[in-house]
Amino acid sequence: MPSNSLSRVAAFCEDHDLRLPILLAPMAGACPVSLSVAVANGGGMGACGCLMMEPKEISDWAQQMRSGSNGAFQLNIWIPDPDPVRDADHKATIREFLGRWGPEVSAEEAEAPHLDFDAQCEAMLAAVPPVISSIMGVYPAPFVARMKERGVKWFATVTSVTEALAAEAAGADVIIAQGFEAGGHRGSFSAEDASRSMIGLFSLLPAVIDVVNVPVVATGGIADARGIAAALILGASAVQIGTGLLRTPEAEIAPAWADAIGAALPEDTVPTRAFSGRLGRSIRTAYTEAAEAGPKPAPYPIQRNITKAMRSAAIDIDRMQAWAGQSAGLARAEPANELIANLWSDAKELLH
Repeated sequence: MPSNSLSRVAAFCEDHDLRLPILLAPMAGACPVSLSVAVANGGGMGACGCLMMEPKEISDWAQQMRSGSNGAFQLNIWIPDPDPVRDADHKATIREFLGRWGPEVSAEEAEAPHLDFDAQCEAMLAAVPPVISSIMGVYPAPFVARMKERGVKWFATVTSVTEALAAEAAGADVIIAQGFEAGGHRGSFSAEDASRSMIGLFSLLPAVIDVVNVPVVATGGIADARGIAAALILGASAVQIGTGLLRTPEAEIAPAWADAIGAALPEDTVPTRAFSGRLGRSIRTAYTEAAEAGPKPAPYPIQRNITKAMRSAAIDIDRMQAWAGQSAGLARAEPANELIANLWSDAKELLH
């Protein structure tokens, strides 16, 4: 491996108690403890997307993680968007459209209450994980100060150079540069910017590295050794992988979703607001195609609430929330600890 890449990776791994520079992406609803334990025991960093978890669930997840591994892990949550504008007529139109794809949704279900963000943050901090990461914005300064008092590192996800500079200024210890290739939701600070600022990882990564003074982790469309090697050559200190780990047995996702990931070409994924109101990359399905021609999705989280019944009842891929990045077809159905070891071994061979 080139000496500068080797020293950069080694320093990052030493700082964060890793044996190899691979982080599990914190995917809300797709980060069972089993997957994080396998990744951490394999030498990488586990992760939990806490978006839809009550404080006790966050605490329980961290306890179970520590009972299975003494390895590193991150807890992650979205920074809340401003409260959305409501349009009762538009919402009724969407509910009628969704009724053709799943169970009928009541007006009350469409307005499910928010989880308490402050309480979730308190639960994450009380768990004292090695890392707390953010997406969709930056944490308030008092919370950042409390993280640093406890020795918890803050990894901030960004999708533009402007966001990277803002995150560093707010105190982020590490920047996670997320390319538009990523599966699931993009980490844009503004919901509208997610559509206007569609930057691929290998354009974003060197631009971010050139302007910040903290380590940068690359994520979005990385699923094999070639992607890892390329990211490190461009200056990343580590990589974060989401879709590329979803076919592992420890991920425990629905077989139809796992099969669709394995068969997907890059053009078989599509950015859509049809599931949550926030832009995310999904397998192209009958529902995403119909939604493209249907009523404009409601803002987040109203759209997420309206589609919950369909998503919960789905047994086939055409109604399933099947997030996947553009490199989904490279994902391998191997035990996670073996997979990340093989990926890192192969990446080092490419770099030599």
